[in-house]
Amino acid sequence: MSTDLPVPSTSPGTSQDTSAGLLLDTVLDRTREAADAARAAGPADRARWLTAAADALDAASAALVPVAIRETRLPEARLTGELHRTTFQLRLFADRLASGALDDVRIDHADADWPMGPRPDIRRTTVPLGPVLVFAASNFPFAFSVMGGDTASALAAGCSVVVKAHPGHPELSRLTATTARAALDGAGAPVDLLQLVEGEQTGADAVRDHRIRAVGFTGSTRGGRYLFDLAAARPDPIPFYGELGSTNPVVVTAAGWAERGQEIAAGFADSCTLGSGQFCTQPGVVFVPDVDAFLSALPDTAAGPMLNERIGQGYVQSLEALGARDRVEVARRSPGGAGEPDVVLLRTTAEAVRADPSLITTEVFGPASLLVAYDSPDEVEAALAAFEGSLTGTVQAAAAEDPDGVRMLYLLARYAGRVIWNQWPTGVTVSDAQQHGGPWPSSTAPTTTSVGTEAVRRFRRPIAFQNVPGAALPPELRDA
Repeated sequence: MSTDLPVPSTSPGTSQDTSAGLLLDTVLDRTREAADAARAAGPADRARWLTAAADALDAASAALVPVAIRETRLPEARLTGELHRTTFQLRLFADRLASGALDDVRIDHADADWPMGPRPDIRRTTVPLGPVLVFAASNFPFAFSVMGGDTASALAAGCSVVVKAHPGHPELSRLTATTARAALDGAGAPVDLLQLVEGEQTGADAVRDHRIRAVGFTGSTRGGRYLFDLAAARPDPIPFYGELGSTNPVVVTAAGWAERGQEIAAGFADSCTLGSGQFCTQPGVVFVPDVDAFLSALPDTAAGPMLNERIGQGYVQSLEALGARDRVEVARRSPGGAGEPDVVLLRTTAEAVRADPSLITTEVFGPASLLVAYDSPDEVEAALAAFEGSLTGTVQAAAAEDPDGVRMLYLLARYAGRVIWNQWPTGVTVSDAQQHGGPWPSSTAPTTTSVGTEAVRRFRRPIAFQNVPGAALPPELRDA
């Protein structure tokens, strides 16, 4: 994910300045009050709030998108589609709330004949964790920002939310927050259910504060690890749900290449350069049986501008560092136009990766990938032996029977949160079955997802009611 989140330069005990400290303290007091009010609201109320926010954002598209274009350099079509994704996501959570699909209710009636002895009446549900702090991402100014997936799922869970705006699009963040807050207020949501703060030190201070009960983060491994450690070092450690770095390995099988070579090359070129390579699911490592043939089959490639100068500089620096490693060389460079990055393919071998596994764990955030030549599936398995984790793993195999492809699919399943067959990892749909998360360093919580309706589980905790009279139970636990 984006590498542009700096670690605050001030020491853990300091605050930005008096006025900023007082402002944060006020925000956190208000979010705690809003959390208490939200906790009492039912699923139908929360569904209404989310729908109102979605309607308001759609209605404000003509104001929001131009600001996003100016601040992020992303094209209008991409941003319009991303805003639609954002409002679809809000409505999907609303629909699932209204239908009861997000409930997690388990009821054990009293049983005098239970094998381990008489069992009392136990009824289990989930309740909101409390105020959630969300760090917005740089590369998705709508879908992973102020009203993105972390905010949507936390609101659906019944939590209040404080968003730490990303410095890459501050004006858009403020306009989005103002639009959404007005809609939430108009729908009867608790006052200050959604609030916005700015500044890296402010974000770090909020992570440490006892009023925040969970954190959602999308960004760099370095910045995420810093904040994760802050959350864990609190006197009262809290959950930190970070979506961090990922190289998203792809394995092209020999049979797949022989049957679908041109299709695979064209699909890779599109996926590698989509969004100028600034997707957390960009295919950064590709194992191929014949690197020369793969390069020959590739169409001409180009990428649009990077999100900002800082990310562009980071891309160049990380690419140069990886390209300077032993047994790594530049295989192809397609120069970018004015203000656009070069599209670069590096090459190495599976043997070199075995000697230095960091070759395939080093993320280059931009339109670049490392091609890894291999001779057998055994070489791929050996090369991945020291791999840690990734958001995705992809197999490009023959359309029909391909035993090597099946073997590689389950090999990648050891390391990835989502495995893909004969498609590409970029493009993460929002759905009930989606899984966006994986073993470290792709996320800090591999048992959870940051995309899809299952994301709501991160911000609720289970609670069991034992021997409680029916009238005193939460509505979802009462007998019909």
